[in-house]
Parts: sequence; structure tokens; C-alpha cells
Amino acid sequence: MPEKRTHYRTCNLCEAMCGIVITLDGDQITAIRGDKDDPFSQGHICPKATALQDIHADPDRLRHPVRRTATSWQRISWDDAFSEVVRQIQRIQSECGRNAVAVYQGNPNVHNTGAMLYGAPFIRALRTRNRFSATSVDQLPHHLAALTMFGHQLFIPVPDIDRTDYLLMLGANPLVSNGSLMTAAGVDRRLKAIQARGGKIVVIDPRCTETAQKADAHHFIRPGSDVLFLLALLHVIFAEDWVTPARLETVVKGLESVRHIVAPFAPAVVADVTGISAETIHQIAADFVTAPTAVFYGRMGVSTQQFGSLCHWLINVLNIVTGNFDEPGGAMFPLPAIDIVGLQAMMGSFGNFDRYRSRVRELPAFGGELPVAALAEEITTPGGGQIKLLITNAGNPVLSTSNGAQLDSALATLDFMVSIDIYINETTRHADIILPPTTGLETEHYDLVFHNFAVRNSAKFSPALFEPDEDTRHDWQILRELRDRLEGFEPGSKPHSADIFRRFKPRQLLDLGLRFGPYGSRGGRQRGDGLTLFKLRQQPHGVDLGPLQPVLPQRLFTKDRMIDLAPGLFLEDVDRAARLLETQHSADAFDLRLIGRRQLRSNNSWMHNSARLVKGKNRCTLLINPVDARARALQNGDLAVVTSRIGSVTIEVEISADMMPGVVSVPHGWGHGRTGSRLRIANERPGVSVNDLTDETLIDTLSGNAALNGVPVHVTAFRPKASSEVVNA
Repeated sequence: MPEKRTHYRTCNLCEAMCGIVITLDGDQITAIRGDKDDPFSQGHICPKATALQDIHADPDRLRHPVRRTATSWQRISWDDAFSEVVRQIQRIQSECGRNAVAVYQGNPNVHNTGAMLYGAPFIRALRTRNRFSATSVDQLPHHLAALTMFGHQLFIPVPDIDRTDYLLMLGANPLVSNGSLMTAAGVDRRLKAIQARGGKIVVIDPRCTETAQKADAHHFIRPGSDVLFLLALLHVIFAEDWVTPARLETVVKGLESVRHIVAPFAPAVVADVTGISAETIHQIAADFVTAPTAVFYGRMGVSTQQFGSLCHWLINVLNIVTGNFDEPGGAMFPLPAIDIVGLQAMMGSFGNFDRYRSRVRELPAFGGELPVAALAEEITTPGGGQIKLLITNAGNPVLSTSNGAQLDSALATLDFMVSIDIYINETTRHADIILPPTTGLETEHYDLVFHNFAVRNSAKFSPALFEPDEDTRHDWQILRELRDRLEGFEPGSKPHSADIFRRFKPRQLLDLGLRFGPYGSRGGRQRGDGLTLFKLRQQPHGVDLGPLQPVLPQRLFTKDRMIDLAPGLFLEDVDRAARLLETQHSADAFDLRLIGRRQLRSNNSWMHNSARLVKGKNRCTLLINPVDARARALQNGDLAVVTSRIGSVTIEVEISADMMPGVVSVPHGWGHGRTGSRLRIANERPGVSVNDLTDETLIDTLSGNAALNGVPVHVTAFRPKASSEVVNA
């Protein structure tokens, strides 16, 4: 009889870190459900977790290296694959220079223990400045604000939603994202608890989102005008003399500079442009400062716009000057068991900004990475430093970055391309060699990143559920082997004592991190009494390490150990924001503004190859307000043509009063069905890519982050071509 067993782990498909229970009959999964004994998630689960088994068993998933041929793909050995990849990297760098090789890291890397531990040493071995990642289509403004204000790019505050009395959210939809840069498993329960204890939730968004529908109040805001709303809130707080940094007053500098910079932005001045009345702005400011505790949280809608960095700076300022920073119920800093911020700071690594710029458009590098909005032009523009070889790791930038069609065309011109990926998707179909790692249930897991953004401190280690197939490789093994070959490290040689990434395997590195962390024997606890990997493995549901605690000023990483409220680059950029007051809403051909949206069953594009995640009605639709639909003679279910500066898509119409007039929305991650991709289920329901509309020239000029929201578009009813038009086309 097959053995029945139970496996506990953390779902790694999004940021929420939900504990799950997997029951098996032999090697067959019979159920995946939420783990009620997980101290962090307490039984919460979303539909994505049940698809872990789909990914594991997907017949489209690659399990061995393949080489592209003239007509198909050919399986090759690992040794041949590694040899060819390294030979091509060395050849191209020898002929064209180090920067002729580029690397792009996709979002799934941050959900992957092996990739997080061994990715950086591999990338350093490439010796190239052309490094890109999904960071610059997501959260780069958060990092810039954290680096300049608090001294470390990963020292990002999160809302203490479990103890707050007033949660103000801008461009965030945690009921769908499960929290984002706010790891909050069971966020529905946590939000209801705010209201149950008499608190209030207010959402500002161009769409009445799933979160907004359950909030106490929702206010529409015109895309791209968020910065003016924030400046007006601060104007009220300073004008009414409501500034109270409280305990942090002695470690805050730049207060008067902020007072001066917000003075011109009275609520009445910004009301017409934002779409929020002066009275409403004043009332929100008053409610925020009079609540016993309050916190302002902004996310994707704030980050991915032309003023993303200014917005995140101002959100931090607002939390600080109202005394809602590093205090229970306000914006706080987690203290994770593996403290990557503290470990990096101990090694002298804090992040860096603008040390060099991209070759073509001179966009600034951040943390050793260039904005991905520059990737296509760096491939197609001739001259010294032109990218000739690209390595992608767990990424699909053709669907996930701005002007994906341009990048799609650029990839076809590369001399050589390598992908570390489990799928032949819209991007990796251009690769010459694909190196597929093990995935999900075959790997051990510890959330190195998201414990650093969790609303409660905890720790959990997940062992592998299944043994990998014969002749497969974990991602860390792939990355380490490529690094060894690039650096000429001979198998069997003794690594340098300081090279922990050659000396140790992932479990050993995790154990070191725990021992040197704040709860480990080397990190402050009595020797023998601290947290170790061995002890953590004895707790299959994870361990609770308590609520967030104040950590300032001890944990400030600025040189003077002060919070800088007024970094010069932000003050100078306010003039750019002020020009919004002069332009008003566009009256040109592009009369609508496009925003994205996230869906609960769709985090990354590869999830669309799970039948259970894409079943049901079409979810890749154009949301449009009834007034805008009538003006274009559109009805539910019609096809519409959406056009931006860079292209057009034809998409099904979904009319909804949840959309602000003048704003339309297309979800991200779709756009399958391209020739050469091998995602059978996804290709049956391709949808359209919103990034065939987003414009690579629209960026947050401070950070270089892509502005995926607020894109000017034009919408018309789809008119099928007459037969004569088809003949003449």
C-alpha cells in the first residue's frame, strides 16, 4: 500500500509566506490546504498555493538542458551546456569587452533560497555593468528612499497593521497581492481586525479595488497626481502645526526644508489635478494625525509611475512628522532571524546610487543594476559596450517590462542568449541554451527576503517534498558551476576560507545566518540558547518571534546616524512635480490614462500554464468606466482597440463603475501565444500584454523605474476589416 504522509512548508508563489499542509498518498498529492498551526499565516491560503502541484507535474516544464536548433530544441548534457555557455561568454567578452554580456533576473529569484544565496557571486564573476532585474519595474523607488533617508537600500519600513488604528493606502491592493513589500499572510483577517477594534481603513486609488470595496472610505485619484496629494497632506500638517516627530525628534534633520518645499501645495491648489477635493484632503490629514496610531502605505500604483521616488519619500516623511514611525501601529522595521540588512551592513554593503549610467540614455544605476527600461536599446544600439549576449534567470521580460514588443525584437538580434528557466516562454524562446533548475516542491526553502518585510517577526524552514529527477540540478548548483568555470576554479580544489559560497551548501549558509542573527547564539543570545537551523527544523510550522519592535536610532545606517527628511535629489525634483499643476488633464488624442492591475490567481506570467489558475471567464479584459464606454459606443463583451505611443492591442471590454472616469485598466502578465513558446495551457488563453502599450521612455527620472501606470492611451471600438481591406493590406 502507498504510504500516506503529511508535509509542511511555506508557499513561495508570492510574498505572503503562507504556511501550507500537503497531504500525499505515495507520491500523489491529494490535498493542499492552509496550515492553521503556522504562527504567521494561521491557516490562510489563496488559490495560487494549490497550483504548486501543477508546476511540479507540468509536462511543459523542462527538466534537462536544451539547445535551440534550426527547427526545434535538442536535449544536451549538463557538461556540454555549461561548456558552451562559458565558451560563448568568454568569447564575446574577449572580442567585444566585458559589458557586451548582460544579465536579467526575474521576480521569482527573490522567492528562491538558492538563487538568492548564489546569484550574486555568479553575477560578479561576469564582471559586467549591464545588470538588470525586475526591481526597476517594481519597487526601485522604495529602495532609493530607504538608502537616502535611512542609509540602507533594504531598510524599508512596513505598516504595523496588527496594531494600527488608521490605515491609509495609496495605490495598494493587499486583498489581492496578499501584501507587497508588506508581507502579511491572512491580510483579510488583519484588515477586518482594524475595523473590529474601531479603526479605519482609507484607500486612494484610480480603481475601487477589492481592498477599497471593504475599506471605510475610497477616493478616486488621477493617475500620476499622487505626488500632489502627498504634498498637500504635508502642507496641511505643517500649516496646522500638527508636526510631532515625538521620540525621533533628536535624530531627524531637514524638517524646515520640508516645511518650505510643501508650502505652495495647499489642498485647493492640487484639488482639480488630483480629483480629490480640498475638503477631503484636509479631513484625511486631520483624521491621520488625530488617530491614536496611524500608518500610510503606498505600493505598486505609487512605485510604477513618473513620480514614484518622490511619492515614497513623502510617505516616509508623513509617517515620521506625525509621530507614526518606528512606533507600534505605525511604520516599523522587522527584525528577521536572518538579518540580511544587518549582515550586509556588517560587511560594509549599504547600496549605492548613480555610480555609473547606461550607455545610450544615461539612466542611473542603483545597487549595481541599470533600469530595465534601457535593456532593449542597449542591445540594438551599435558601439562600444553594446550587449551581444544576454543571460536571463527566471524572468520573462518580454511580458513584464515596458515596451515588451521592442525587447522581443531586440532579443532576436543577440549573438547568443542563455536562460536559466523551467519553461520555453515568450522570452526564453529566443535563447540558444536553456538550463532548467529544479523548482518548488523539489527544493528546500527559507524566505530570505520576505521576512525582512513581514508585519510580524517569524522564521520557518521548509524541507524538500520530492527528490529531484535523476540528472537534474538545483539553481544554486547551476549558478555555482557557471561561476566556477568562469573563474577557472578546478573541481576538488580547496576554496579560500572567506569564500563561503564555494565552501558551503545552502543549509550551511542558512545556519550561519541564523546563528549570527538577532535570535542566534552569535547575535546576542547566550551561547547554546540561540536559534539554529537544527532547532528551526524541529518546528515544521515555524516559530513566532513576536510583534515588531522599535529599533531606532540604533539601527540607522546613515553616516551621521540621523534620518534625512530632505535629501537634495528629492527637493530638486519637486519642481518637476509642480509642473503637473500647469498641464492639467491631457486633451490630445491620448485622452485616457492606462493603469495595470493584479489578480489573485496571477502573480507571474508562468502561472497561466496552470489550468486551475486560468479556468473560468476571461480575466484579461479592459476595465472602463460606463461614461467612457458610452462615449465610444462600447458595451460589455465588445472588442476595443487600445493604442498608446508604442503600439495597439485588441481586448475584450468590461464596463465597471469601479473605474475612475478617464482611466482604463489592463491586467499584467498576459500576452501568450507567440510563435515558439511552449506553454500549452497559457497559449489557449493568451490575452494581451499590457506591456505592448507601456512606454519605455516613461520613467521615474530620479530612479529610472518604469512608469507602467498613467500611460496615455486612446480607446476605440474594434472594427473588423472588410474583405477588400484585407486584400489591400
